[in-house]
Amino acid sequence: MSEVAIATRIPLHDYAALLGEEEIDELRVLAKPLRGRSIEMINSTAVGGGVAEILNRLLPLAEELELDMRWDVMTGGDDFYNVTKSFHNALHGAPYHPDPKDFEIFLACNERNRARLPLDAEFMIIHDPQPAALIDGRPNGGNHWAWRCHIDLSHPNGVVWNFLDKFVARYEAAMFSSPEFSRNLPIPQYLFYPAIDPLSEKNRDLDANFIAQTLAHYRIDPHRPILTQISRFDRLKDPVGVIRAYRIVKRYFDCQVVLAGGSASDDPEGAVVLQEVLREADGDPDIHVIELPAWAPLEVNALQRASTIVIQKSLREGFGLTVSEALWKKKPVVASAVGGIPVQVIHKHTGLLAHSVEGTAYQIRFLLSHPEIAAKLGEHGHKHVKENFLITQKLKRYMTLFLAMSRGS
Repeated sequence: MSEVAIATRIPLHDYAALLGEEEIDELRVLAKPLRGRSIEMINSTAVGGGVAEILNRLLPLAEELELDMRWDVMTGGDDFYNVTKSFHNALHGAPYHPDPKDFEIFLACNERNRARLPLDAEFMIIHDPQPAALIDGRPNGGNHWAWRCHIDLSHPNGVVWNFLDKFVARYEAAMFSSPEFSRNLPIPQYLFYPAIDPLSEKNRDLDANFIAQTLAHYRIDPHRPILTQISRFDRLKDPVGVIRAYRIVKRYFDCQVVLAGGSASDDPEGAVVLQEVLREADGDPDIHVIELPAWAPLEVNALQRASTIVIQKSLREGFGLTVSEALWKKKPVVASAVGGIPVQVIHKHTGLLAHSVEGTAYQIRFLLSHPEIAAKLGEHGHKHVKENFLITQKLKRYMTLFLAMSRGS
């Protein structure tokens, strides 16, 4: 049994009504030879963050296709998550001077989870660095293992990557969110985009009254421009930089900014970053810092739909699913040209890219001055997401990979 609560199943015909019968027929054809063959997904957190959200939506769709897919979450103490947060930052290029005990803590936690988790599915998908050493539990001549990396590995800290590389190289395949993240590995590497579920509570259409009630609850004025960034409170998401960009825009437009998000259970820095954001806000009534529960999809949906412009001012980014969420809702997006964001925001076609606080402010000002261009970007963005970043396409890629791996055995 899975250790996590899975979202409610949505009938396949609901997706067909939105995406067309051909898309669903392709899924059924790919699923047929995989029925009765077990699939196990393992990551480090059940709630919070894009990986948990994707898995929460992927499993019900797999169940609709009669696939035997389960999702397990590794367990660890604060010491383990402090180490893996340091690893996460280092793999994004931050300076890091490890204590030898860091690697011992990492290995010990993976060893405990190898003893606890079944690891016996025909297809094992291990997500991100935290559980990478579970590969030591692979049976001799046994099942198929693939490592799915959701973070930006374009400029990793060498010490941490060299440590992880010893495990990753033993997988059968590796999957990355952007070609720039791939590494020099002796195994096949695949491009796998993250995805959103268009029928989830976070992305489905909402009643206008609910959106109005959400704005009233958080005391956000619906009659003035709303700039919004939805992200967990993480320095790499640069929420402080968002506030500084807003202050530049504020000189020219009577606008508001919303910074809404929570934290993941495997991220111990969230509370510290939230305090940094509150200090930067300095009591400005037009800066709305909203700490949401890890699972608040309807509120996120309402805030995005109420926004004039959605921002994603990340310093480093694996992909940034909130960008696709906003584009799906036909919102103009201003985002940093980092990680997987430029795959979603094609500059001057599906949104605008920026490289600094000042650049972010400039692009926001441009869109506020040209609402007709903002609307056109939103329309193009919606079409781009529909063609590339929906959960049906992600499951299709997974099934194709499973079939390819089984043919090679």
